[in-house]
Amino acid sequence: MTTFTFTKNLMSRAATLNPLTAMGLFLFTIILVVSFGAPLIAPYDPLDQDILGRLEGVSAEHWLGTDVFGRDTLSRILHGAKLSLIIGLISTGIALIIGTALGIIAGYFGGWIDIVVMRMMDILLAFPTLITGLLIVAVLGTSPINIVVAIAVTLAPNFARVARAPTITLREREFVEACRALGYSNTRIMVVHILPNVIGEVVVLASLWTASAIMIEAYLSFIGLGVAPPTPTLGGMIRQGLDNILEVPWVTIYPGLAIMLIVLALNLIGDGVRDAIDPKAGGRS
Repeated sequence: MTTFTFTKNLMSRAATLNPLTAMGLFLFTIILVVSFGAPLIAPYDPLDQDILGRLEGVSAEHWLGTDVFGRDTLSRILHGAKLSLIIGLISTGIALIIGTALGIIAGYFGGWIDIVVMRMMDILLAFPTLITGLLIVAVLGTSPINIVVAIAVTLAPNFARVARAPTITLREREFVEACRALGYSNTRIMVVHILPNVIGEVVVLASLWTASAIMIEAYLSFIGLGVAPPTPTLGGMIRQGLDNILEVPWVTIYPGLAIMLIVLALNLIGDGVRDAIDPKAGGRS
C-alpha cells in the first residue's frame, strides 16, 4: 500500500468516525479551492492601489473593505492564504521526509548514530520553534524559500522523535530478523518494512504541525521577517492594520479570522486522524 493510499484511507476512516473531522475536511477543501483559485476568484489585483479609496468599509465594490493603500482586503486575503498554505504544506512535507528519515536511521542502527542524530534534534528542540525560525531567517534572509527552510528545520525534530520510538521496537521484531537472514540491505528493510509501520503516527503529526507551520509563517510576516511587501501575507496584513485598528478594525480582523479558520480546519483533521489510528487516545481526551 502506498503512502498516498494509506493517507486517503486514513482520512476516510477519520471522517467516518468523527463528524468534526468531516467538517474540518470540508472546511479545508473550501479553503484550498478559494485560495488556490484566487487568480480567478479575487475581484481585484492584490497589488493594485487606490489612494482615494483607502480604508473604505464594507461595500458592494469591496466586500471586506480596503487597506491603508486602498488595496482590496478580500483579494489580498485570498492570495495571502494561498501563499501561507503553500509555505505551510511544503515546509511540513520537507520536515516530514527529513525528520522521519533521521528518526528511522537513528532508531534502526542505534549506538553512536542514534546518539549523534538525537542529540542534534534535542539541540533544535531546546529552542522555541519561533526563535529557531527567527534565527534561521535572520541568517538566510527573507524569501519564500528561506522561510520554508526555516520552518522545516524547526519541525523536523518532532518527526524524528516520533519515528524513532517505534523503530527501536520494530528492529527487534521477527519479520525484520527474517529480512536480515534473507540478506536484505538495511536500506530496503528501513524503507520497505519499517517505514510503513511508522507512517501512521507521522501522518498524524504532519496534519497537526501543518497548522503550526502556517502560524510560524504568520508570526514571521507579522514581525517583518516574512515574505517582503507588497506580496500579500496574512501576518503582514495584520501588522499593517495595527496602526489603524481602532478606526478600521476590519483590516486586522479579517486576516486574523482567515488564519483562525485554516488552523481550526487542520486541527480538526489532525484530531480525527489521531482518533482513527488510536481510538483509545480519543476516548481519554
